[in-house]
Amino acid sequence: MSTESGSTPNADEPLSGDSRRAQIKPAPYSLLNDSASGGSANDIELVMDVPVQIAVELGRSKMQIRHLVALTYGSVIELDVLAGDPLDVVVNGTLVAQGEVVIVNDRYAIRLTDIVTPAERLRKLNR
Repeated sequence: MSTESGSTPNADEPLSGDSRRAQIKPAPYSLLNDSASGGSANDIELVMDVPVQIAVELGRSKMQIRHLVALTYGSVIELDVLAGDPLDVVVNGTLVAQGEVVIVNDRYAIRLTDIVTPAERLRKLNR
């Protein structure tokens, strides 16, 4: 095999002193289409009961470790979000919507004000 000169090995050359020749064949596969996959509109039902993690992010902050360990009860951490700014709704780590905080039966909730398109998701993840 002549790889010392920088060329790539040839399929017709023996492998490492082996007298056998390598045979290269295309992998057999079938084309995926609606008829082959048995796809139907009801396939979504298969995943309807799969649990997902939903988080609403209020904001972020950066601080040095010396400030982190000095936090005590009543300490205030300033966030990078202004009051009234929309909050991010994240599903399994992916930004999917934005909304505003509301109170429902003495519990915090979020009213969705914007559903994020895939293009917007990429833009917001890079901020």
